[in-house]
Amino acid sequence: MAAFSKMPTIQVRVKPGSRVSALAAVADGTYVAQVKAPPVDGKANEELVALVAKHYGCHRSAVTVKAGASSRTKLVHVAVE
Repeated sequence: MAAFSKMPTIQVRVKPGSRVSALAAVADGTYVAQVKAPPVDGKANEELVALVAKHYGCHRSAVTVKAGASSRTKLVHVAVE
């Protein structure tokens, strides 16, 4: 029987339109994501998903925005094995 690790749900504060794309942890356990994409047509969310997937070393399909799709503060679920 396979053992699965905890599947984290993280809170992320997104800053669209930044000069660089970066994901950084904050002392309170949340994350701040700077994304180059503008907050138009879900482009910032797509870049956020790619950043979180790269950070956790998983596929983009394993990352979903659970809450706050149109807000700067989002809950992101990561399904990792």
